[in-house]
Amino acid sequence: MTKDNNILRLAFILAAFFLLSGHSYGLDLEKKVIKTKLKNGLTVLMLERHLSPTVSLYIRHRIGAADETAGENGAAHFCEHMMFKGTTTIGTKNYAAEKKILDAIEKTGTALDKEKRKSQKADPKIIEGLSAQLKNLQDQNKKYIIPNEIDRLYTENGGLDMNASTGQDVTTYHVSLPANKIELWARIESDRLLNPVFREFYTERDVVMEERRQRVEADPDGKLYEQFLSAAYKVHPYGKPILGWTQDIMNLSPDAVKHIFAEYRAPESIVIAVAGDINPPETLKLIEKYFGRIPANNKKKNVIPAEPPQTGERKVEVLFDANPIMIIGYHKPTAPAYDDYVFDVLETILTKGRTSRLYNLMVTKMGIAESVSASNGVPATRYPNLFTIFAQPRHPHTNIELEEIILQEIEKIKTQPVPDTELAKAKNQLRMEYIQNLDSNGELAATLSYYEVLLGDYRYISNYLNIIDKVSAEDIQKAAKVYLNKENRTIAVLNHSENKN
Repeated sequence: MTKDNNILRLAFILAAFFLLSGHSYGLDLEKKVIKTKLKNGLTVLMLERHLSPTVSLYIRHRIGAADETAGENGAAHFCEHMMFKGTTTIGTKNYAAEKKILDAIEKTGTALDKEKRKSQKADPKIIEGLSAQLKNLQDQNKKYIIPNEIDRLYTENGGLDMNASTGQDVTTYHVSLPANKIELWARIESDRLLNPVFREFYTERDVVMEERRQRVEADPDGKLYEQFLSAAYKVHPYGKPILGWTQDIMNLSPDAVKHIFAEYRAPESIVIAVAGDINPPETLKLIEKYFGRIPANNKKKNVIPAEPPQTGERKVEVLFDANPIMIIGYHKPTAPAYDDYVFDVLETILTKGRTSRLYNLMVTKMGIAESVSASNGVPATRYPNLFTIFAQPRHPHTNIELEEIILQEIEKIKTQPVPDTELAKAKNQLRMEYIQNLDSNGELAATLSYYEVLLGDYRYISNYLNIIDKVSAEDIQKAAKVYLNKENRTIAVLNHSENKN
């Protein structure tokens, strides 16, 4: 038997077992997770698994692009970049000497930004002089910097899967390490929160500007997605891009990043998840020793305005020298609302797998689409979000043709109950995905920390399949009638700039 067949056979065995005992598995997971809240408000989740002498460690901050101050869009993502620049003891050869230059860099960079913001009234000579002064200071600073020292420390100590990400709701840092390196991780990560140094600020800002150019301005998918969200959300910050608007990035100041960092460091907004070969009491003791030093932040958070109900269809067209693509989105509630589970099932029915409704019809049978996929929960989960369908026509077919077919199928969902066999198949697919998502230390730590930081309760996942099992054809029809309506819909299309369709 080949390796692939072995994996497939194991998956079917697991699925069969899970179909019989899924409820007990959820309860078992809940019993094994140890949840502790430190005195400063930081939450710790630990799951002991002695499958290998390794451990996966996740730190989630309940801070993202949605929490940014007006005019400082992109600050959360930029702060994530800055957190890799080191601390007062990591990434520097002599911090006392470096600090003087860093202060001069900030003062000069702030003056340069201020002059540039004068636009046509700016003095070119002042800009030229400050630019030269800033470059000279940056060159001086280089002799004190040890580049990428955090990466090196982890790599030299067996670290794998080290990464970070910023979303609308959450910022995440994770790494997998040998089990005897937990204290190294605790020292590095707590130091980043207690003593960060935002060195190379202005050069890194240029890096983020280039990232935006590549991922949005020069990328048809990124450009369309940004315009789609901007149209779908007129008030709520989910309509703002994670990378930031160009004008905001250009003017991001050290103060803006320090402002978001103060929220970011608040222990009551942090969840740490540890899964693997651990001794829970010893691990907790280490976490308390290092992260318990972070002072509590009881400052009242800014109230994020709710998105008003949409009362009419919104349409956006982007012209680009690229193949056409389209996005259709509908506003809906987020987890843990029951309708969110219903839309998980509908997502599976419509586009998961080659025999799913839209894929089978548009890609396989009609041949009018290169791809079609539904996604429940765009762009994030903390606030009401979107049920979204992405599609790309196959030449010479058009976005208009795809839109017509997709909307016809949505109307069928409203008027014709999903057959029992199709519903059971979708639920089985969701069960299989659940198994796969809880298959490794990293996936477990990721899943537990995600739901704990967003919903305040990791147990959402342990009870997930029990609620999915309750979803009926009638529930799907009812949700489709309530939410999948024209007045609640946003459609964004990208058409070739030389051939509008």
